[in-house]
Amino acid sequence: MDFYTGFIVMLYFLAIAFLGWLGYRRTKNSDDYLVGGRQMNSAVMALSYGATFISASAIVGFGGVAATFGMGIQWLCFLNMFVGVVVAFIFFGRRTRRIGAQLHAGSFPQFLGLYYKSRAIQVLTGAVVFLGMPLYAAVVLKGGAVFIEEIFQIDYHVALLVFTLIIAAYVVAGGMKGVMYTDALQAVIMFVCMAFLAAWLYRTLGMGFTEANRALTDMAPLVPEALHQVGHRGWTAMPAFHSPQWYTLVTSFVLGVGIGCLAQPQLVVRFMTVESNRQLNRGVMIGCIFLAITVGVIYHAGALSNLYFFRTEGKLAGEMVQDMDKIIPLFISHAMPEWFSVIFMLCILSASMSTLSAQFHTMGAAAGADIYGALARKAREGKNRSTLIIRLAVLVSILLSYVICYTLSEGIIARGTSLFMGVCASTFLPAYFCSLYCPRVDRRAALWSMAVGLAGSSFAMLFLHRKESEAIGLCRALFGQDCLLTTYPLDLVDPIVWSFPLSCIAIALAARLYRKAA
Repeated sequence: MDFYTGFIVMLYFLAIAFLGWLGYRRTKNSDDYLVGGRQMNSAVMALSYGATFISASAIVGFGGVAATFGMGIQWLCFLNMFVGVVVAFIFFGRRTRRIGAQLHAGSFPQFLGLYYKSRAIQVLTGAVVFLGMPLYAAVVLKGGAVFIEEIFQIDYHVALLVFTLIIAAYVVAGGMKGVMYTDALQAVIMFVCMAFLAAWLYRTLGMGFTEANRALTDMAPLVPEALHQVGHRGWTAMPAFHSPQWYTLVTSFVLGVGIGCLAQPQLVVRFMTVESNRQLNRGVMIGCIFLAITVGVIYHAGALSNLYFFRTEGKLAGEMVQDMDKIIPLFISHAMPEWFSVIFMLCILSASMSTLSAQFHTMGAAAGADIYGALARKAREGKNRSTLIIRLAVLVSILLSYVICYTLSEGIIARGTSLFMGVCASTFLPAYFCSLYCPRVDRRAALWSMAVGLAGSSFAMLFLHRKESEAIGLCRALFGQDCLLTTYPLDLVDPIVWSFPLSCIAIALAARLYRKAA
């Protein structure tokens, strides 16, 4: 690392340290630690929401997916903006903020538990978050560490350890205020980086937007036979309908992430950090522009990396490196100016750290405030010790995520993200929606929906979806085959397609049953 690189990185971490310290100084109680005192600025909230949404998995993982399979992933960008921002802020955020303030809820599990007056719902939601989110956090950790490894040519284990320790320092100390202050800075860095990448990419290719896309379209005959057989029709076209690639793209990535974002605990809690709906309204435009640039550019650049590598190296992006998670780092180091690799590293660090800080904070809150707080024998004891317990739980969640990183396979970053978001959608979304719009739904109906969604997601991953069931091996151990579904394309359909409708049906039937019984 030369002097210039070291200076930029040091300046960045000093800024993060200052904002983390500022959050620590302004955190006086558990309400400050959990929801920023409900007084956060609208721009800070919107930037924090966007930065939490867009992680290294979106940039490194899904960018690699775009490089391998093409621009069909841009449908996810559209859903991120329309569902993840417009629908989320207007139809979910407003009511979440108002009801959360009335209930004095400090987290998503608390919101559901207090609304339905059910300690079981609060504990179950907290347990799913605390036990399930480490996988999502681990893939984000891997994304940041892989980029640092590729850019600076240092050992992956060293990169992972240093990266983890830095995030741990300001999340444990600063709470929600520290997290959101640093998120806002990181969002600005991500936006500027992606805007520059879009401009420099076409300069490097020596083409305009239309010309470059036409040239990439003309490369369709170069699609490797293995990819062609699973539905790949070129990098500017959707996969062939009913093909294996089509099912993976549409059911896993587009639906899993596009819908699952509505029930992400670390995103929902941000609606409760502002004082009024007016601030949420102001955040819609900021969030849409942020996602359009950050996500749209990297998906586009990922696909165009094939054109760049073919013209400079005579190879496609997937032929340059076997692990698709390493395509974007390799492309940046080859195609962009050397100094930009440092800036882009800060972009990846920002994307990873903003998401990870939110995840670690959410997991800590789930264990300390939602599980411990609900089960504490004395309410006063739980309240007095909650901030300490949350900080300890954050440390445990960081350790779990760090250990899981060493078990992850290649190409897991995008897939791990969609899996966790799909589980959240199936488990939480029907009950969450009903808490906002269906006041007559009984807490027992909400519990049934959550139980069915969680069980359905788990069963589908273990026994029905070949991608996971093969890797886990439980299905083969019990039944002698990798997947219970052997008829195409059922074994390729993402778990969310089975579990989410079942969860919706469960809450509808249970609500009707318990209303009649009452």
